Amino acid sequence: MKKKQKKVRNKRHKKDFEKISCGSATTFPKELVREDFFKCPIWFADEPAFVDALNKASDSYIKTAEKTLKPSIDKRNKKFGNKGDMGHVFHSTSLIGDPNFLELQNYIGATAYNLLNEMGFDMAGYQLFTTEMWVQEFAKKGGGHHTLHTHWNGHISGFYFLKADETTSMPMFEDPRPGNMMNLLPEKDKSKVTYASSQINYQVKPGRMIFFPSYMPHQYIVDMGYNPFRFIHWNCQAIPKSVLNISNGQPTKGDLNVIQKK
Repeated sequence: MKKKQKKVRNKRHKKDFEKISCGSATTFPKELVREDFFKCPIWFADEPAFVDALNKASDSYIKTAEKTLKPSIDKRNKKFGNKGDMGHVFHSTSLIGDPNFLELQNYIGATAYNLLNEMGFDMAGYQLFTTEMWVQEFAKKGGGHHTLHTHWNGHISGFYFLKADETTSMPMFEDPRPGNMMNLLPEKDKSKVTYASSQINYQVKPGRMIFFPSYMPHQYIVDMGYNPFRFIHWNCQAIPKSVLNISNGQPTKGDLNVIQKK
């Protein structure tokens, strides 16, 4: 008797399912309207005109960074065996305020402001600042990389590539939605960019510029050291004008990263 009831119940459940199955539905819509919300943008452009000048202006910063790390590299190599500079990334000090980078800095600030406007944010009560800007170069012996990270306390970040090609490292962005990452299903085809994609990378070359929201997790894959890899990185932050000393819409002398003329 129990087996018979179970068989009837299973049969009923199957019929109920068939009533709402997309393959057999006759009263429900056969095509749904899709709308995309909560999008996460990445912008890029190619502008190689500044590469030569900015490479030349960056050389001294990279040399200083290499000199700073040399004692720790020598100590490591003496203890474990000589691997040259393998695994290191040479970060400069801040480029903000250096006249050689002023044109780029002004472009970054204006563009980041426009992008936030484009995204739908009300920027009327905010002043945008480029709070961080530096150049970095990966190790000549390879192994340079960045682990996955975001940029806290910022709104727009970006890169401008000075030395790069198909053999070097590249930026890889990851889905910033933790809820989606927790429940992610396998992708049918990882070679295609779909709603199931959780990572996206960009091939880079000298002159390529990328902007993205600072909350976007990103990393740099391990560089193999075939060719030099150098780029400028920046972070921009929108700060309420109510907490700034603003005069006629401009920050006064001494505020954050205002360029002081020499």
